[in-house]
Amino acid sequence: MRPSARYMLIAAFPLSLLGSAVSHASDVELPSTMAWTAYGTNSSGYAQAVAIGNMLQNKYDSSVRILPGENDVSRMTPLKQGRVDLCACGIASYYGMEGVMMFADRDWGPQPIRVITTSTASFGLSLAVAGDLNVETPADLAGKRIAYIRGDDALNKGTEAYLAFGGLTWDDVERVDYPGYARSFDGIIAGDVDASFTTTVTPPAQQLASSPRGINWPVLDPNDEAGWERMAAVAPYFRPHEVTAGAGDISADDPLASASYPYPIVVANQDLEDNVAYGLIKALQENYDDYKDNAPGANGYALEYQDLQWVVPFHDAVVEYYKEIDAWTDEMQAHQDQLVERQQVLIDAWEQFMQEAPSDNDAFASEWMSARASALSDAGFEPIFE
Repeated sequence: MRPSARYMLIAAFPLSLLGSAVSHASDVELPSTMAWTAYGTNSSGYAQAVAIGNMLQNKYDSSVRILPGENDVSRMTPLKQGRVDLCACGIASYYGMEGVMMFADRDWGPQPIRVITTSTASFGLSLAVAGDLNVETPADLAGKRIAYIRGDDALNKGTEAYLAFGGLTWDDVERVDYPGYARSFDGIIAGDVDASFTTTVTPPAQQLASSPRGINWPVLDPNDEAGWERMAAVAPYFRPHEVTAGAGDISADDPLASASYPYPIVVANQDLEDNVAYGLIKALQENYDDYKDNAPGANGYALEYQDLQWVVPFHDAVVEYYKEIDAWTDEMQAHQDQLVERQQVLIDAWEQFMQEAPSDNDAFASEWMSARASALSDAGFEPIFE
């Protein structure tokens, strides 16, 4: 199946159609106050949460309190504990649902995460490569020095996915470890390493672009079915994306064929009240024009940018809204049902595993990942993480 079909985003619906399609539905009902977690105050995710909060305050007299978190655990812990309603999270929300990486821990395990909405904007997520190298596609990274960021599973998984697209693994490149993300870009500029994973619009990428080495982004051919299948086997949350903003003169007039995944991913727990989940998605779609230009990337919440067959299930009330506006298909429902079933398999496996879990932390993570993989395989699902 061609990636363009497999990862198709739904068509846009004019706001006039949205209004008529849900005219029979109840009015938006939101609590007087809500609490969200988000990325740090200097992030686009935080700015988007503020823009949405202002819209909800102005339109529905619903006040949003935003709690910035500097890492994935600090953003998701209040959601797990029920102290906030929503998290404007990153891809760690998917890792949390799967119970892997930092969530393969006795205090976590697979989380009952549900998507409310996502934002997919003009930037991409890719390996930034020194421009003085002849790297046109991920396959050209063979033998190159690639940054590995200690303690940052998401970035390293992104790098691994790009290598997989090119038919490579970490064994085919020279891994260079760095204690932090910014330091890896200092290393590229200094000539100590050749590539590091990032977004196309991040300041370190801009700094690399203006350095003597310059910057290059490997092209991901949208018609390379085998490449996309290899990438999906490592990180199924990536989607083909035409990038129109980024360092190195990427623009709408000179786009880059690359990949992306949503950011932020606005998630709640499965038990978020239906009226809140329904009210949020309806408010976000019907009042899109009131916040889309008020923060970088906020235009990514448009209906046309929602991937309704992604890797995390939607809240039931959100599904109900999409059904009401005729944006939900039988194929989407089948995909949703599979995701919910997968999540239940994981939660059941966790509950069984915890009955006799080892006390040693290293053994705990290793044995959980083994038990997790066995449970998913037995149920007919790909473990993905092993």
